[in-house]
Amino acid sequence: MFVYDFISHQASKERTMQEVTQDVLAAAGKVIAVHINYPSRAAQRGRTPEQPSYFLKPSSSLALTDLAVERPAGCELLAFEGEIALVIGAPARRVSISDAWNHVAWVTASNDLGVYDLRYADKGSNLRSKGGDGFTPVGPGLIPAGDVDPAALRVRTWHNGVLVQDDTTADLLFPFARLVADLSQLLTLETGDIILTGTPAGASVAVPGDTLEVEVTEIDGGLTTGRLATRVTDGTAPFADFGAQPKIDDAQREEAYGSREAAGLPSRRPALTPELKKKLEGVSTATLSSQLRKRGLNNVSIDGLTSTRPDRRIVGLARTLRYVPNREDLFKAHGGGYNAQKRAIDSVGEGEILVMEARGEKGTGTIGDILALRAQVRGAAAIITDGGVRDFAAVSAMDMPTYYANPHPAVLGRRHIPWDTDITIACGGATVQPGDIIVADADGILVIPPAIAEELVDDCIQQEKEEVFIFDMVQQGHGVDGLYPMNAEWRARYTDWEASKADG
Repeated sequence: MFVYDFISHQASKERTMQEVTQDVLAAAGKVIAVHINYPSRAAQRGRTPEQPSYFLKPSSSLALTDLAVERPAGCELLAFEGEIALVIGAPARRVSISDAWNHVAWVTASNDLGVYDLRYADKGSNLRSKGGDGFTPVGPGLIPAGDVDPAALRVRTWHNGVLVQDDTTADLLFPFARLVADLSQLLTLETGDIILTGTPAGASVAVPGDTLEVEVTEIDGGLTTGRLATRVTDGTAPFADFGAQPKIDDAQREEAYGSREAAGLPSRRPALTPELKKKLEGVSTATLSSQLRKRGLNNVSIDGLTSTRPDRRIVGLARTLRYVPNREDLFKAHGGGYNAQKRAIDSVGEGEILVMEARGEKGTGTIGDILALRAQVRGAAAIITDGGVRDFAAVSAMDMPTYYANPHPAVLGRRHIPWDTDITIACGGATVQPGDIIVADADGILVIPPAIAEELVDDCIQQEKEEVFIFDMVQQGHGVDGLYPMNAEWRARYTDWEASKADG
């Protein structure tokens, strides 16, 4: 009962818990860490793995709470990641998912520390970047695994007293039992081995003088590990000149801090600037189509679709989602859980357009009211699918336009498997790549390569000015021969007309 006494903060039992935790650390032969496991972290990283992947940390990296960890001399990016750690209680080899949790003895808190300055050095193994002495604080308390629901835990991290990570295990990409079972297929998990189960969004960088705290609790606030506290100090011993030296760039800063903004870096110039977007909103798809054709681009329209908001003109950057034909064995692996469809909806950003490849299949829905609403709440400009739409009345009532082939009541599993996101796809007969510019109005939907968008829209604006002149001339009774398109004589008259407009 000493665990419960410790959790109840009975001081007389505190030493006992420290001794037990120390014994646990001493018994750890392996420390295995999962790369990405929380949807929030996957969305932040912009990639969601289909299967878990792992790396090893040496047992010498383990440390107890209230200790200091050095940021190595010459390094800038000591990153912290609050995590839930599992301690194996009984050896596990080729165990099933249903049996795996029985092999876990304890749940505790951990901080997966690492220096991004050395990420380049070991080609993904993370040995030097995450294997330093003290880089895996664990504790302070141990919660019996048999007393908790592994899908009902909460992990929180504080950076200098400010809560920066707060997530639960309710919707992990890979539940804890699956991790244990998966690892046991190839290697024996031995008593005392520790598995770090991934970190949620909010991980960032600490500097000397900072204090980091991580706590694992039940979601309802019951059992707790207590706060795992680690102080950051500045290392003084320089690296020897015969090994890899610290090296960083802005890409590593962005990864370590979680975003360019958090790292204090200037934002990248988007392919669709506000100025370019405004210009594209001011020209018709008919004009854009003719200018694209002049450039030899004849197959850039998404055809055969209807809009729930035909009165709206939309301009945005493409995000993509691909469905493949349903195959029952593959649907079991790819259709359930946090699948590609949900990942795409959950990561679509403000002003972006989610374009779906459904192969023109009309016999089932590809989007329904709940996921469409989620996209709208996230600020999506539109959804485009060359397949069916479920819950059509609710979807068509939304402010966000949806372009679709037809309404259909069936769920996507009847004909589709959500397969992948942010890849090159085909939709309505057109190829669409992530980052392409989509422009749609009552005439249709166009896919514009970002590299030519500025030049293209400027030519469209000029074309529409000329067409105003041509329209005026036709209204005055002139014939179209030589006027549309303009010959040299009419071109000269247009130049005079344009000058008069400018003077007026």
